[in-house]
Amino acid sequence: METLEKTDCLLTKIEFEKTNSFSKFFLDYISGHNNLLQFHNGLPTPENLIGQIDKRNFPSKSREVLYASLKSQYEGTEISEGTLKNLENLQSDNTYTITTGHQLNVFTGPLYVIYKIVSVIRACEELKKLRPDCNFVPVYWMASEDHDFDEINHFRFNGQKFSWDTDQVGAVGKFETKSISPIFDKIIGMPDFFRQAYLKEENLASAVRFYMNHLFGDQGLIIIDADDRALKTLFTPVITSDIFDHTPEKLASKTTSEIESKGYKTQVFPREINFFYLKENLRSRIVRTSEGYEVLDSDISFSEESIRQEIDNHPERFSPNVVLRPLYQEFLLPNLAYVGGPSELVYWLQLKGIFDHFEVSFPLLMPRNFAGIMTHGQVSKLTKSGLTIEDLFKEENALVKEKVVENTAFKMDLDEQRERIRNLFLEAKEQATAVDATLEKLVLAELRKSEKSLEKIEHKILKAERSNQEVLVNRIYALKEALFPGGSPQERKDNFLNFYMNNPNFIDSCMEAFDPFDYRFHMIQVNE
Repeated sequence: METLEKTDCLLTKIEFEKTNSFSKFFLDYISGHNNLLQFHNGLPTPENLIGQIDKRNFPSKSREVLYASLKSQYEGTEISEGTLKNLENLQSDNTYTITTGHQLNVFTGPLYVIYKIVSVIRACEELKKLRPDCNFVPVYWMASEDHDFDEINHFRFNGQKFSWDTDQVGAVGKFETKSISPIFDKIIGMPDFFRQAYLKEENLASAVRFYMNHLFGDQGLIIIDADDRALKTLFTPVITSDIFDHTPEKLASKTTSEIESKGYKTQVFPREINFFYLKENLRSRIVRTSEGYEVLDSDISFSEESIRQEIDNHPERFSPNVVLRPLYQEFLLPNLAYVGGPSELVYWLQLKGIFDHFEVSFPLLMPRNFAGIMTHGQVSKLTKSGLTIEDLFKEENALVKEKVVENTAFKMDLDEQRERIRNLFLEAKEQATAVDATLEKLVLAELRKSEKSLEKIEHKILKAERSNQEVLVNRIYALKEALFPGGSPQERKDNFLNFYMNNPNFIDSCMEAFDPFDYRFHMIQVNE
């Protein structure tokens, strides 16, 4: 554990292993375990990212299409000087991207969405110091084609859940957003940029572009919506290969089996066809039938000839699933690394064979910054409770018991009594079994009853002492609820408005605190 003082905050960094928050799969990946080396292109160190430049094969034609599409997408948007410069730089062969992506959660969703974007911006800043002759552009990939509305339609602010109710279906990026207006009536002081985004833009994708551009435009963030005909046209070779030859399924299944044989649990399951059919109010899987192809949950069907024509004429109607979205991203961007959470990064390891087959450089997989935010009041509670930052990652009841025992003047266990009773019963067992060997079970059963009675007494003693130390116990519970609301990490539960409303410089504090290449948990004490 290391504590650093920054201009606007106090920062403590904790090793991932000590947080009890990450899977063995992820920890083995980021530690460079030999079991996983064949499934990625190296660990995401600054040196390896710079080395990735020489491996990145990105066609000039793709740059032209990307630039033209982004120019079109940003039409009518007031963009910063930094974003405009980065957009123009994308035309140059010495420009590379660091990308993160996420669903279009309302009002940004959980805190870690903000952390993802801060991480890519900071990574680009650090790489520029190492290679000033190159340009590094932070990119936010909007998952506008996603259709899992229930996953994105809510956020948590001040301990309360706010939800957007609508009966719209299909790709969420096309949802009109004026029906979200009741939420503005429930939250006093909602920032005006959200009001402009949701009530003036035509759909959810446009709204997210608006507010992300407001929050991160000064840092030069490029926002891409891949639900775009020109961009999909670049991907038609993969669409054809997947639908007719099922090549991605074969390759991903082979890699998945290899990973599972090493004892890891995989997360994505390749299908024979890894595309959805996308039209207004519809995003449903394409499946092969005895007569050709059909789109589930619809009356749409194709013969082999007609679906080939559909791919040629309307590539924008083919939407990749989780298996092929990463490849689509790397088709479109001169990317060096993808920044994501622990579950995201390990599923990319299942996909390297697909990248190799289509001769697309596999990006380095870079964990986003992980963080908890503490106010001065919470830090004061921490100090008064005699807790360390690492204590906060312990299971709640175990932590309370540990601290109550530490702070009591009384003996809280009955170990001595337990040992004496055990010895008495063992003597009784010897005496009883000398008469009848079958009495052993009776004696041992009575011993267990006595031990349970002592456990019950211990529990009552601890409960009484917890009551005596009510102030300490309540401080621990308050800290745990603040940093692990409902038992989940703060960054996965709370919305950034919980901090931004009191501190409009909150994102700047994160920008200062985060080191994108320091793979430890960041606990940040921010000014309010």
